[in-house]
Amino acid sequence: MAYVFAAPEQASIEVNGRPERFPVRRIFCVGRNYAAHAREMGQDPEREPPFFFTKPADALVPNHSTIPYPTRTQNLHPEIELVVAIGKGGSNIAPTQALDHVFGYAVGNDLTRRDLQFEARDKGRPWDTSKAFDRSAVITAITPATARSPVFKGRIWLKVNGELRQQADIADLIWSVPEIIAELSTLFELAPGDLIYTGTPAGVGAIQHGDRLEGGVDGLDNLITTIG
Repeated sequence: MAYVFAAPEQASIEVNGRPERFPVRRIFCVGRNYAAHAREMGQDPEREPPFFFTKPADALVPNHSTIPYPTRTQNLHPEIELVVAIGKGGSNIAPTQALDHVFGYAVGNDLTRRDLQFEARDKGRPWDTSKAFDRSAVITAITPATARSPVFKGRIWLKVNGELRQQADIADLIWSVPEIIAELSTLFELAPGDLIYTGTPAGVGAIQHGDRLEGGVDGLDNLITTIG
């Protein structure tokens, strides 16, 4: 097939233990899925249906990268998250069947231009400029799912320049991984290649030029990033 200009490269992620890469179709993110983080954002963490926002696939940044401090912000925040990689599509998926659709798991960082997010929130506008900017979705290699995968419990944490900023347990998620998949599949027909960033714990705060970020989830690779 001919195009009027060169087609963009397929966004993809390394897979631990395999030569093939995971092609990325869409990136979904869950907002305020840890109660303590919801409170620090000034919200009431009642167990309402989860809400979602998206990032473009080409916003992905691999592990061990140095990325530039983004434009149009003075208040950049990292948000460490467990990421679910979908390997089998479907819609209206039952929670009891949801994990059958998972290819694997990774550790992600949902970089956020917090000042733009607050401005959008206060004016009732979408979050795109605060969440979906270039190089805003940092991620490790995907670890294929096993019976011991970090789905229901496991420490999640983030350090900035060696100082612990965020720490919680996957068990603290307001909406669990199976429930997230089930709910999202009622809104979109999920497909192989979709990623789901499942939410971040409390402790978010501003980072600066030159900061080194390191975070992880028990059982997965640590995510290391430098802000250039």
